[in-house]
Amino acid sequence: MATKRTRGRGLRLIAAFKLLKAAALIAIGVGALRLLHKDVAAVAEHCVNMFQVDPHNHFINLLLTKLAILDDRRLKELSIGTFVYAAIFLVEGTGLAFRKRWAEYFTIVTTSSLLPLEIYEVARRTSLGRCFTLVLNVAIVAYLIYELKRFPKQR
Repeated sequence: MATKRTRGRGLRLIAAFKLLKAAALIAIGVGALRLLHKDVAAVAEHCVNMFQVDPHNHFINLLLTKLAILDDRRLKELSIGTFVYAAIFLVEGTGLAFRKRWAEYFTIVTTSSLLPLEIYEVARRTSLGRCFTLVLNVAIVAYLIYELKRFPKQR
């Protein structure tokens, strides 16, 4: 009984993480749609002023420069991409929350399929966030593989 409870706890933690990522992506997608037909750079500049962030900060200037090139077509593409990605996270998270074996396989495949891209990004430009994301995703895949071997399918 303790092993079943332990197994459920790990899967629930991964499920919560996946569902949290899905919620964040949905919020980003909705935010992108709300910016349609607006001057994105002006909205961002208003937010910078509203939160009293230093407008001469290098990162703020970089952000404003990137946002200035966003047009309606790119905003739609961004929102579609985030909704698709959020749907994948919702399927993973929901399946794992209900302890479905297919969800463990699905999460292994989807998460590990992005590992080469994450490794490339870390090699191209190392940052703490990228390294943390890579380590976390490797740990999730390793844990799920371990759980699948530890609890083979009952016949």
